[in-house]
Amino acid sequence: MVDIEKANTEATGRMMEAQPVLVGVGKALDVIPGMQEDLLLHAGPPITWERASGPMRGAITGALIFEGKAKNEAEAKALVESGEIKLEPCHHHQAVGPMAGLTSPSMLVYIIENKTHGNKAFSNLNEGYGKVLRYGAYSEEVIKRLQWMNDVLGPMLGDAIGVSGGIDIKALLAEALQMGDEGHNRNKAGSILYLKALAPHLAKVTGKSGDLIAAGHTSGDLPVGTAQVLNNLNDDLAAVLKFIGDNALSVLNPVMAACKAMADAGHGIEGSTIVSTMARNGTDFGIRVSGLGDQWFTGPVANPVGLYFPGFTAEDGSGDIGDSTITETAGIGAFAMAAAPAIITFVSGTPKDAVNTTLEMYEINYAEHKYFSIPALDFRGTPTGIDIRKVIETGITPRLNTGIAHKEAGVGQIGAGLVRPPMEIFEAALVAFAEKYGI
Repeated sequence: MVDIEKANTEATGRMMEAQPVLVGVGKALDVIPGMQEDLLLHAGPPITWERASGPMRGAITGALIFEGKAKNEAEAKALVESGEIKLEPCHHHQAVGPMAGLTSPSMLVYIIENKTHGNKAFSNLNEGYGKVLRYGAYSEEVIKRLQWMNDVLGPMLGDAIGVSGGIDIKALLAEALQMGDEGHNRNKAGSILYLKALAPHLAKVTGKSGDLIAAGHTSGDLPVGTAQVLNNLNDDLAAVLKFIGDNALSVLNPVMAACKAMADAGHGIEGSTIVSTMARNGTDFGIRVSGLGDQWFTGPVANPVGLYFPGFTAEDGSGDIGDSTITETAGIGAFAMAAAPAIITFVSGTPKDAVNTTLEMYEINYAEHKYFSIPALDFRGTPTGIDIRKVIETGITPRLNTGIAHKEAGVGQIGAGLVRPPMEIFEAALVAFAEKYGI
């Protein structure tokens, strides 16, 4: 007879003891396992163009425009439907991406290494709020921003992370939770901590570049054009520091990859009923369970309930989308809302609702996190390790924080809110577990 309690203790223990460190930035084609020139990675469980939501189609279109393989949505559709371009989930390649999650071969991505267990995880770079690729926008301004991120932001981040010796994202998260973040939709403290960790190294690598360019020359004896190059370097540094500082979601993507590395550390434990993946593609909500291998259990996504930007209403919203629920899977996000009462100004509700959300999530999680704690609850550890047995027993599904994309391709973000997965996916997973283990 399988020992479920022992298996769940091991799965959640491995998740909590994982040590995710941001070690670098690399080209997706070079660093993501199984990445190919004709492949696009997306959020959630597998999806086809035919079943894809508006924001997913918009993001696919934008990624192919960025890669120079399409000029518009019609060309993108033709490429995908012909099979010339393949679509696969980020999760099938040790990766995650917020909202539509589109990651293309040429994009630069964060590299996270779990120093405890040795596994790696990857995520693309964060574009900021509003009209961005991950929400399905693909206008010229969106593509230009992606190109700048690939040409300027990403290389500078990679150099800075390299000389830093790595940034401990788990330690950063633990501190951010004490400062009012929940790690998913509210990352204001975490992004400031991220900028604090990066800034001296960004200055150092930019300064070294300038030193190499000006080597052997005095300030009044620089070769023609060298002074302009040095000015450009300073302008790039200023732009990168401002971009990170102005974007309260800067740290979200490395946090997601860190949570992926933590969750993967607890995956594949024989006999475990702990959820190791939660993800949405705008059409389907999918979970995977530690003791059930890589099988997806899927059901229809719901539409988030929340606050909308001026000029938009719930009728404009698309179905829930994104890999960012990997944060809740690892024990933060909505599960840690009691640490971040100010998030209700973004997703709706009251401070009491934030506390009650966390208290409710203790009912369906197997453990309390050893390193992520909540000051408002006497430093109680965050609920960690969704147990499909407890979900069915209590009738409580996970609470999730999320952004809201417009239902039509090309528009972008229109709000943020809260959502739950369908109960049927947990029921299907429990039935499959019982069949596999003869229970």
